Amino acid sequence: MIRRVGVVGCGLMGVGIVEVAARSGYEVIVREINDELLAKGMDRLKASLRRGVERGKLDEAGREAALSRVQGTTVLADLAGVDLVVEAILEQMNDKKALMRELDRLVAPGVVLASNTSSLSITEMAAATGRPESVVGLHFFNPVPVMPLVEIVKGLRTSDEVVRAMREFAQSLGKTVVVARDTPGFIVNRLLIPYLLDAIRALELGVASREDIDSAITLGLGHAMGPLTLLDFVGLDTTYYIAEAMFAEFKDTRYAPPPLLRQMVLAGWLGRKSKRGFYEYQ
Repeated sequence: MIRRVGVVGCGLMGVGIVEVAARSGYEVIVREINDELLAKGMDRLKASLRRGVERGKLDEAGREAALSRVQGTTVLADLAGVDLVVEAILEQMNDKKALMRELDRLVAPGVVLASNTSSLSITEMAAATGRPESVVGLHFFNPVPVMPLVEIVKGLRTSDEVVRAMREFAQSLGKTVVVARDTPGFIVNRLLIPYLLDAIRALELGVASREDIDSAITLGLGHAMGPLTLLDFVGLDTTYYIAEAMFAEFKDTRYAPPPLLRQMVLAGWLGRKSKRGFYEYQ
């Protein structure tokens, strides 16, 4: 039974996972690599919970109870006693494999090691451990407290029992679950990434302005936001890493990052989180 959840990474996605787990009654230990990043993540958590109270999603007692269930740390060994680990670090395979190797040595046999990756191979991560049957993808969507979907990704050696346990866990967080096999991009990003990259190409080619591209999609197709606004929200670096991984696997030009995307990432224009992407933010 899962009672204590470890989350590795206190960035935007990690904090969201911490919040939904703590609000659902789980004890959560979140690890970040240094005190500065940990403090920033905990501030983001507190701000999100405050907004939840302001919007009537939870009361003050619920906010305080959720915070009381969260412990922050910079020491990975503090996760030794958890019942489930969810990693939410940068979308880099070598870093994720190194982390999985450390976690494999650290936590008890049978503890599930889940990755919040949005595109990388679960089977490859699992091969870095001695428990490949207990490694699984658990892909949340941003913002985690709001978005209702979780993709469970079954690696080649992930057991059916682990998939069932993760389905029950995700459902206990109030999420709807879909299950995908371990193929780059899974379900959502396999369909989303070519669409986003085509929007960038349309801008590069001068088909229309950024505002008109976004307006055409929101008003013509009924999307909640246009593709360039969505790119800023997701993060241009995140999109770039996903596209690179998918292109490396498929060798299909639909997944090749356009030059403009690469240039913007190199310039540090990452979207909302850097206050500049396709649009500028205060």
